[in-house]
Amino acid sequence: MEFLKSGTTIDFVSKMRKAIFISIALLIIAIGSLIYHKGPNWGVEFTGGTEIHIKLANEISIADITKVLDTTGYPPEVVQQLGLTGDKEYLIRFSPETVKFDQIQGFQTELEKIIATNESFKGGSIQRVDYIGPRVGSELISKAIISILLGCIGILIYVMIRFEFAFAMGAVIALVHDTIITLGAISIMDKEFNLALVAALLTVIGYSVNDTIIIFDRIRENMKKNSKLGIRDVVNQGVSLTLKRTILTSITVFLVLIPLFLFGGSVIHDFAFTLIVGAIIGTYSSIFIASAFVVYWRQRKGTS
Repeated sequence: MEFLKSGTTIDFVSKMRKAIFISIALLIIAIGSLIYHKGPNWGVEFTGGTEIHIKLANEISIADITKVLDTTGYPPEVVQQLGLTGDKEYLIRFSPETVKFDQIQGFQTELEKIIATNESFKGGSIQRVDYIGPRVGSELISKAIISILLGCIGILIYVMIRFEFAFAMGAVIALVHDTIITLGAISIMDKEFNLALVAALLTVIGYSVNDTIIIFDRIRENMKKNSKLGIRDVVNQGVSLTLKRTILTSITVFLVLIPLFLFGGSVIHDFAFTLIVGAIIGTYSSIFIASAFVVYWRQRKGTS
């Protein structure tokens, strides 16, 4: 696949300053959305409560679903559409105070009656019912945060051993950058943040660091081969030499993720969305953010 002639070197370093401004803007938007929404839209696994996944036969607005459930004495905390509009699937969450653990069976029976008799719900069905206690939910939040932090620390140590401090810090800065922007995209789209999305975030971290290490390997190789070249030229060569591989890998990933996003159904939809955003941001950060820090650090230390 000859979309890039062998030996071609693209001046990525000259574009890194603009890329950093773009990243700062994306980070501000992401953090702003998280502050506005008071953090991610935590799923029932983290907040505790009862979560009902229903599939309806007819189109109905979220306001109408809320109105119907309010009249039953079970006001929902959150009503959220799942997947694409045509899927007609909804996630309804109730607080632990509204539906207590010993009321779940009676509540499910009541909901089945509503679906069978209410004109708007007729032909619908309950896909699943989940209940998580609030104590378990708070423990899962801390464990999810710890798992992501430990992943970043492990990567920092690994890259520092394999390369040097500048490379390790560049990789971790890129990972933090990718995680915050991906979380921001989830927040902007009001996706429910559940354990599946924690797994998706960890997958994004793995994808991003793999891409970064491949680029770093080539940069380090060029440093040894062309010791007289400045760091800017070495980084440009390193990124250019891995560009074919980066593009082909990204295309392959999207060929899998886009069908999952469009046709995978509501269960996999948010997971695929997170991976698509993460793959785009991860590829971008490997080229422009991680490498930019290496250039900055070496120039600052006078080792370019």
